[in-house]
Amino acid sequence: MIKLLAPAHWKEYQLLDSGGFEKLEKFGDYVLARPEPQAVWDKSLTDEDWQRRASATFRKEKNNPEKGQWELKRGMKDRWLMHYGHDKLQLTFRIALSSFKHVGIFPEQASNWDYIYEKTARLDKPRVLNLFAYTGGASLAAKAAGAEVVHVDSVKQVVSWARDNMEASRLDNIRWIVDDAMKYVKREVKRGSRYQGIILDPPAYGRGPEGEKWLLEEHINELLKHCAELLDPKQHYLILNLYSLGFSALIVDNLVQSCFGQVAQPEYGELYLPDSFNKKLPLGVFYRFTNIN
Repeated sequence: MIKLLAPAHWKEYQLLDSGGFEKLEKFGDYVLARPEPQAVWDKSLTDEDWQRRASATFRKEKNNPEKGQWELKRGMKDRWLMHYGHDKLQLTFRIALSSFKHVGIFPEQASNWDYIYEKTARLDKPRVLNLFAYTGGASLAAKAAGAEVVHVDSVKQVVSWARDNMEASRLDNIRWIVDDAMKYVKREVKRGSRYQGIILDPPAYGRGPEGEKWLLEEHINELLKHCAELLDPKQHYLILNLYSLGFSALIVDNLVQSCFGQVAQPEYGELYLPDSFNKKLPLGVFYRFTNIN
């Protein structure tokens, strides 16, 4: 059965409103307005409400919709810290306003951070591999639960950002790898490496540090086959997130079954964030499975 998954433990994040291809979000002390292509419905608040509440608003460039600029109100910072956690897991993130509208965190992923922490904490000296790891929320959750963590991303600046988050969260000894995910996984297969946890968060398209080309629809099947060779058959979990609009939860279900066969405790569906007016903003599909009780 397809499942809808939303985070339950955010105290410093809130999706205030969504609609008109935008979202209004509270990150700690600041409210941001930025584009959201899936918010095709009407806003619940007025445009005046949005302008009054937003500390910063992202404006897209006319000739390049992937980039833009932030309009900041007086006193607004361009970077700050925010916290996530509950009685077992406490994480701190550096938030920053980038020219690509991103701020260094995907709040909907908090549901997966809790899952990672819970499963990892039940293992004895586990190894966890985080691919396309971005600023490291999943890496931090695994490390906080006692794992040896390998964090792989192709962008050096993003890996440095993840290191800042590790230090802010008072964690240490994550292994940082700036590399193309496919190349790294192939080398690990040749080495005979094993991981008890594997996390994949691939983009629709991207480039490796040496210009390696990544296209989700062309390469995800091969990558998952290699990951099947790396996943410890005795104790394991795997999480796959996909943000491409062309990939449904059923496609991901077929992919996993093809590459891993029959898996234990499968869950798949959509990640979403509810706004203050009970509208559900979809933010990608996920698949996760584990044989850890």
